[in-house]
Amino acid sequence: MGITSVAGVPVNEWHHATCHCGAVELRLHLPDGIVDPRCCDCSICRRRGAMAASVPLAGLQIVRGADALRLYQFNTHVAEHYFCSVCGIYTHHRRRSNPEQFGYNVGCLEGIDPFALGPVPVSDGVNHPADRVAPAVQSP
Repeated sequence: MGITSVAGVPVNEWHHATCHCGAVELRLHLPDGIVDPRCCDCSICRRRGAMAASVPLAGLQIVRGADALRLYQFNTHVAEHYFCSVCGIYTHHRRRSNPEQFGYNVGCLEGIDPFALGPVPVSDGVNHPADRVAPAVQSP
């Protein structure tokens, strides 16, 4: 079970999230609340400073502003990072470690103060599991 209330504000089963200017609006299916909120220390997450949580791909719908979203990819070009082209806020990303999930910016959830969650774990994105090279197999 996730976090179903933050500082007295309920996390709805279908919760809306918006960028700063409101050009982009998402609808997130959060039946268990905010599950596994975390920060990441990879190069992009460290710079954007956002707290993320995850939903299955089907759990994120773009209600408004698909045309305002911009895609940014780097390194392996597996993860897809989306941000509003008007205000620059990161709204969500398709996860590299699990491409069947979106990570979403907890700070974009309507009415939710991510700082009220307190400290959250930091994922080791610098040493991403997909970057680990499998040891060479020695032939007999």
